[in-house]
Amino acid sequence: MPPRLTIVSPCYNEEATLPHSANELSAFLERMISLGKVTPESRILFVNDGSQDQTWPIIKELHSTNALIDGLSLSGNVGHQSAIMAGMLAAREYSDAVVTIDADLQDDLDAVEEMLDRLAEGYDIVYGVKESRMADPFLKRTTALTFYRLQRSMGIKAIFNHADFRLLSRQTLDALAQYPERNLYLRGLIPQLGFRSTTVKDVIRERTAGSSKYTLRKMLLLAVDGITSFTTRPISWIIGMGLAFLLISICMAVYVVVSYVEHLSVPGWASLMLSLWFIGSILLLSIGVIGQYIGKIYIEIKQRPRYHIAQFLKHNDDNRQARYPME
Repeated sequence: MPPRLTIVSPCYNEEATLPHSANELSAFLERMISLGKVTPESRILFVNDGSQDQTWPIIKELHSTNALIDGLSLSGNVGHQSAIMAGMLAAREYSDAVVTIDADLQDDLDAVEEMLDRLAEGYDIVYGVKESRMADPFLKRTTALTFYRLQRSMGIKAIFNHADFRLLSRQTLDALAQYPERNLYLRGLIPQLGFRSTTVKDVIRERTAGSSKYTLRKMLLLAVDGITSFTTRPISWIIGMGLAFLLISICMAVYVVVSYVEHLSVPGWASLMLSLWFIGSILLLSIGVIGQYIGKIYIEIKQRPRYHIAQFLKHNDDNRQARYPME
């Protein structure tokens, strides 16, 4: 029996791309239904992540005119990862599988069909792995590849060149729902679930409209979350640096004593100042890294909700519209 699929697409200020994306996703889903790869009850769920433009009104209009499209609006902007999580957990209640894809549709829709084939073969997680990033701007491409390599060097279990384009089975969604953490980094969290997984090739396309909402600042923040949420290796590096500086200070102490005995010591203002600035910067960096971990502990222990749902527009199987209040 084919699965009931929900395609979850997070949206933040995507008014320029939504009409085109909705048409492409609808055409694709209709083709999958006609081929018998998914059930006729399969849906597209657009998640409005506190957009400041006309994104949510457009989603509501699409929902009213297209029986395949549902809409979920969050009460405010909670970030890309939490918006994806909100969409997946909402769809979990009525889906056999979920595919997450960004609203710009730079990811390869044809790869979703292959994901469904892998699901039929018994895989619970199917990752879309970028075959080429040439469609991405140079800065984004370079920083992303550097970050993936950095993750690997730190021992983080993540899929190289994979973003958030993936398929998850209902079993995987049920397991993921048991993780209450607020510092979400799905690219590192999902591989830890341990279910049978595989990959498909994802050929990145140019954006049809609008611009990427992942600014350099957001990418850096995501990188920090990805590292500090899954490894304590930076703290180990700080300890290693501390030991290295201890050895250097011992050598310097020997040098100073020898210079004093041999009457070779000359007051050196420049070397003193450079040493102070260098050691001071290392100390501040170390305190900052440790502070990141303490900050994450602070956020987690408060156990605040990751998001609030303002409105959920869903087509029921009998085509009646359901409206859910804020959660």
